[in-house]
Amino acid sequence: MIYQHPLAYLLGIEGIALLRAFAGDHSEAFTLARLDEIRRLLDDGDALGPGIHAVPIDTRDGYRDWAWRYDDQENQLIELEQPVVRRILDGLPVGVAVDVACGTGRHAQYLAGLRHTVTGVDSSADMLAVARVKLPDVSFLEGDLHALPVADGSVDVLVCALALTHVPDLAPAFAEFVRVPRPGGHLVTSDSRGLIADIGLPIVGARTSTGDWGYMPAWTRLASDYLSVALPLGLQVRECVEPRRPAPLIDDEESDMITGGPPPPVELTEPWSVWALHDFAVEATNAAWAGNPAALIWHFQKDV
Repeated sequence: MIYQHPLAYLLGIEGIALLRAFAGDHSEAFTLARLDEIRRLLDDGDALGPGIHAVPIDTRDGYRDWAWRYDDQENQLIELEQPVVRRILDGLPVGVAVDVACGTGRHAQYLAGLRHTVTGVDSSADMLAVARVKLPDVSFLEGDLHALPVADGSVDVLVCALALTHVPDLAPAFAEFVRVPRPGGHLVTSDSRGLIADIGLPIVGARTSTGDWGYMPAWTRLASDYLSVALPLGLQVRECVEPRRPAPLIDDEESDMITGGPPPPVELTEPWSVWALHDFAVEATNAAWAGNPAALIWHFQKDV
């Protein structure tokens, strides 16, 4: 079980901002403003409401309620990741492709548009149901990325996007990813670089059968974590990209926080998201998130 409290998140953001100021990134005035803001947050912390307890759930349960609105929600991570992945895919020969952990089929759709013969695989029946409506001519199979329903050496391109954060150990997943492509085949993976400073972001948002809030555990990795499993398997690095989040993350000119006024009237409803908290500490949020990589994207090629 995890416990998340809105005040704890905001104080964490303030702490990261202060460390950056301590290292010389910001002025004395910035530092003193952060200390004043922390005092205000502590004085008014009860207004943010209580914390949330959540129990771990798997991706099948986690995406059950999310699937039907997944494509309609703005997602900055996808906005940064998708152009890079598509650029890589644009440069690959057309052939047989598998989209692993395909979700609602955004990369499967692009691969089909490039005239690949595409199969999408996902563990969530609800996400696959959305994908099948969008792409009736693409084959979608329910399956786990550790045991893909795909024959050995049968595909030219394997894509796995924004899914490995849910996997506690990269090694068995990559062993499966190497089994499926032909010699010389391509593997394109992308994943979140986490919240801040490589901290994973557990997603709270589904009720369990007992009425508890559930969260999907999240792991985040360094580039070296990928290399340590990929290189011994005979994968060659063709490209590695870490797109950074835009700065400022929040348009501070629209916030009263900059003028020293009270926090804007944001209502936090369970399960609240960290994104709903940023307006309570705009300058600290922008300082803490500045320059952070949002995603880690790899293009590997299997040895011939």
